[in-house]
Amino acid sequence: MSLLNITLIAAMPLLTLAVVFAFIRLVQGPGLPDRVVALDLIFTIGIGIIAVYAISTNQPAFLDVAIIAALIAFLGTIAFAYYLERRAHE
Repeated sequence: MSLLNITLIAAMPLLTLAVVFAFIRLVQGPGLPDRVVALDLIFTIGIGIIAVYAISTNQPAFLDVAIIAALIAFLGTIAFAYYLERRAHE
């Protein structure tokens, strides 16, 4: 078993645990900006999970999926930030 395999085996449960903690933050967040950041974190961790899966299965097509998901997450973050800024001015 190589170091890469050990790292991949260790990364997936840690990323899953990070999703759980981010989801707890999403549910319990004291304010809307905290929840938006938690949601963005969940998307980012999901991209990491996709990347780890792509490396472990040696299928680079999943990296394209991760790139598209990152773009969608970025646009979602921009939309939430715009919404929060407009909400603050009203």
